[in-house]
Parts: sequence; structure tokens; C-alpha cells
Amino acid sequence: MSVRRFAMVGLLGLGIQSGWPDAAAPAPRWPQWRGPNGNAVVETALPTGWSPTSNIAWKVALPGPGNSTPVVWDDRIVLTVAMDGQDGVLALDLQGRELWRTRLGPSRPPKHRSASSCNPSPVTDGHLVWVYFKSGTFAALTLDGQLRWRVNIEELFGPDELVWDVGTSPVLVSNLVVLSVMNGPRSYLAAWERESGRLVWRVPRAYPCAYEADQGYTTPMVFEFRGRDVVLVWNAEHLTLHDSRDGHVLWDCGGFNPDQRPNWPPVASPVRVGERIVVPYGRGQRLFAVDLVGDGEVTTRAHRWVRTDTGSYVPTPVVWNGRILLLRDRHQVECIRPEDGSTEWVGLLERSSVPFYASPLVAGDHLYAVREDGVVFVASLRDEFRLVSRIPMAEPMRATPVPLGRRLLLRGSQTLWCIGQQL
Repeated sequence: MSVRRFAMVGLLGLGIQSGWPDAAAPAPRWPQWRGPNGNAVVETALPTGWSPTSNIAWKVALPGPGNSTPVVWDDRIVLTVAMDGQDGVLALDLQGRELWRTRLGPSRPPKHRSASSCNPSPVTDGHLVWVYFKSGTFAALTLDGQLRWRVNIEELFGPDELVWDVGTSPVLVSNLVVLSVMNGPRSYLAAWERESGRLVWRVPRAYPCAYEADQGYTTPMVFEFRGRDVVLVWNAEHLTLHDSRDGHVLWDCGGFNPDQRPNWPPVASPVRVGERIVVPYGRGQRLFAVDLVGDGEVTTRAHRWVRTDTGSYVPTPVVWNGRILLLRDRHQVECIRPEDGSTEWVGLLERSSVPFYASPLVAGDHLYAVREDGVVFVASLRDEFRLVSRIPMAEPMRATPVPLGRRLLLRGSQTLWCIGQQL
């Protein structure tokens, strides 16, 4: 396998380099984790250089911790946050001014040192916003902060049995909001009516697995398949397609852990390239490709290739220009050809023992990668991989970056940063 390695080139100290586009940006809308198409890719160019004291439009001190990615709809930014021991939702305008805050009941502290009580990201359709918390609270609010409905899924369906902390985010399909709860034998996929909060369907999704492999932190994917809206779920060593109307399984692919290795929970979500699904697994040691062929149980027919020397444990890959970009958990970006799994190039960020928990963003022809210690890397993907900027933001960061028109939102452990001078 041919691998071209590109070392760090053009590093500019704190990364002070202008990168402002001239074209008018579209209306800011980022309605869910990883954006409107669920792929964390936008064509609009964003700033490529700043520091904590320069090229900052505004910054806001947050009332508490949280790892969820903010969502944006036109004139407002909404994020979940811990507030004095409560599950909270906070809304700001595009200038960083607080519009409202709503508390939804007692929060539950996380187990992992890097987690929070509000890891899942909100989702919005511009009318309502849905939020989910480690406490089990699942709720819908108006974009003015009024509670529309609230349920506690643990009271409905049983306690959280995850080894670690809730990570999956809700998704929208048709008139439903869907939640994937993968925590062992109690695992299920459920859908509520968006407006009323009425439970429309709930289907069990439990498979016999090695220890911890039946617990998952991934977010479902929604798309059209053979003329119907489907929900794709990756957890418990199985990739499944569910009919959005009633949740029943249309397609089921296993075979991802034939050796039954324990302690392999799914964390990074899969990505789709046409009719091919690429699945990171095995704590960054495996990468699978399966095709959306057949019906029912398709394991022996669907698998196309597997890599046993690469992958991503936490960050979800990006599909860009027909290639898979893996942000590996330490210091590499790897470009994979989805047709055969071969490596086109490997880019080096910076060798470090500090992991990447946030998933990457591609804007224009630049990749944005946020390390847990708050160092943001910006790399050019034009012609070859080239590191443009390394910006230390001086606080931990675990949320995926969000484009805000021609600006960039970065959520830190204490601060929401808005980068760039032009909206």
C-alpha cells in the first residue's frame, strides 16, 4: 500500500494568518451535530488563523460544563449546559448575547473525567429544539425557551447501564425525533412525535456480544433508501437499517468482531459514501466497508473490505471529495479511498499523548481538528496536506467545531468562542 506522508509545513507560531472569504455566506444553520447533512462539511471558507486575543468576534463564559455541540438556526445559537446541578439549555444571539436559559431538572454527574452530564448535542428543525441528558431527561423546547414536552427515558424503559456516559444525539426523520439507547440487553431504538412527545414506536435492539461491545455511544444516520426514509444504527457489532415508519429492521449486517474481543464499544459513528458505509471500530484498530445490498440478514454479502491497521476510536470520520478523512485519536489524519480501503496519504499534526475527542470539520478546503487540551489545528487539503495553524485556546475542548456563516464557533470547558470578524 502506497502511503505519502506530509510533515508539518508552514507552522506559524500561534497561527496568525488571515483566511477571510470575500463571497457572501449563506444564512447560518447548523441544526444538528455535524450539520444539516450530517457530514461536517461546508463549502464556505472559515478563518484559518487567530489566537485567544486576536480575530475573536466575541466570547461568552458558560454557566457550567458540557461537551455537546451547539446548534444554530438563523438568529440564534442553542446548546446544552450544566447549570448549578441542573440540566440546562442556553440560547444566544449571533453576537453572543444571552436570549434565555431553561432548567430541566437535576443533572447526573459523569463517570469519565472527560465527560459531562450533557454530552449529546441538540437537534432542531427551526421550530422546536430537542435535548437529551445523562439523567435520562429527553425534552422539546421552543426556540424561545418554552418547554413543549419532557419525558425521562429511564423511568419509562429502565436505568442507564452504560460503563461510561451517554454520548448519542437525537436525530429527526419525517415527523419524528429518534433516540438510540444502546446499553446491553436493554438496548432499543425509539421514536417520538416531534410536536406532542407521544411515543410512536420502540423496537428492541439487543445482540449477544463480547463485554462492553453491546454498549454504544454513536449517533444514528438518516437518509432515503429504496424510496423510504430509514435510520441507520451502528452498535452492538451490528449495522442495521430501520424503517422510520415503525422501526422494524430492513437490513442487518454483523461480522465486525469475529474474535469476540471485549472492551470494544462503538464510539465513532459510521459515514456513508453513496451505497457504501464505512465503519470505524476496535478502538481505532479496525475500519470496515459494507455495501447496502440485499435485504434482511446480509452479513456474508455486504462486507467489502477491512483494514486491521487503522481506524478512529472517538472522532467520526469526514467524507470529503469522495475520500474518507480519518482523524486518528492522537496525531494523524489519514485519507482513505472508499472503493478499496487503500491509504492515499497520511498527514501529521503534532505528536502528543493528548487525544482528540471532537470530530473534525471541513470548511472550504481546510480541515479543523480540536484536541482535548484546547489546541486547534487547521490544515490545508489543497493539493497536499499542509498544516497551516496551531492555535492553543487555553482550555479543554471536546465539542465538534461549528461554522457560523463565515465565523467559527468553538466550545470550550468554560467558554463559547466565536472566531472571525465577518458574519
